Amino acid sequence: MLASSNPILYIYSKMNQKELILRGRRLSSADVAYIRQTVDTHWEKGRSWISRFICQQWDWRQPNGQLKDMACRAILLRLEELELLKLPPRKCAGRNNRHPSFAPPSGFSTNPLVGTVGEFAPLKLEMVRWSKGERLWNWLVQTYHYQGYRLIVGPHLKYLAYLGGQVVACLGWGAPAWKVGSRDRFIGWNQEQRRSHLHFLLNNVRFLILPWIRVKYLASQVLASNIKVLPSDWQRFYQHPVVLLETFVDTSRFRGTCYQASNWLWVGQTKGSGKRGNHYYYHGQPKTVYLYPLRKDFREVLTGD
Repeated sequence: MLASSNPILYIYSKMNQKELILRGRRLSSADVAYIRQTVDTHWEKGRSWISRFICQQWDWRQPNGQLKDMACRAILLRLEELELLKLPPRKCAGRNNRHPSFAPPSGFSTNPLVGTVGEFAPLKLEMVRWSKGERLWNWLVQTYHYQGYRLIVGPHLKYLAYLGGQVVACLGWGAPAWKVGSRDRFIGWNQEQRRSHLHFLLNNVRFLILPWIRVKYLASQVLASNIKVLPSDWQRFYQHPVVLLETFVDTSRFRGTCYQASNWLWVGQTKGSGKRGNHYYYHGQPKTVYLYPLRKDFREVLTGD
């Protein structure tokens, strides 16, 4: 697909180095040449098939054994941006950029709840990943969260919180940000340590208290209750522990009170940039960074000491 009499020399000239590091994986020029040949050979089978095939050939898997095909697809896109290969056209629109149309569930209650947590039945959390409750979570986040619904790429868990038998909150946990200056200084790791141990972190990607719920201290109690079960749920689903949680609070909208009340640590602010696809852009809205260590020895785990 790319005009070059010597693909290896072409790749070296485009890379300007002997290897690339994408999605935490080191790619030599020979690796890139193999990917390019695989794409050309299996062009008609499409991007998804190609990414799964490459993962199978490399035995590139998550700790729970699932293929890292989403990470592989991100690598393919980045290599195309670098003009190291040409990908076949998409067979359907990218799911992460769609705005799905979720239908509200029948009989869903929007009855207002007003008071304090103690006035209602005990708080209950339900982990809804890969269950019927996940569709309710998706609809609620799409409808009521200011950022809406987006596909959470990679390993993730979703929770619904109930009070008095009624859904009151949604929480989502997924992959952490690749690089955050204040967080990385707090941990004290270097680039190689971050690359090797980033999967021990989780990001609170969504937290929603439904708008008709006016229950004092609910947010901090929901968060604290979720943190108690999150490590064991994550270990069960993905077969590796987590030692540190992170979140980013838009202080133009929220004060972060529930994180402060749940003993999260303020460590600084982001630079006001975000990621769109494989590119970073400046949006001018820094967010406050909070961290929550799940173990006293989190630094030793994350730095490999």
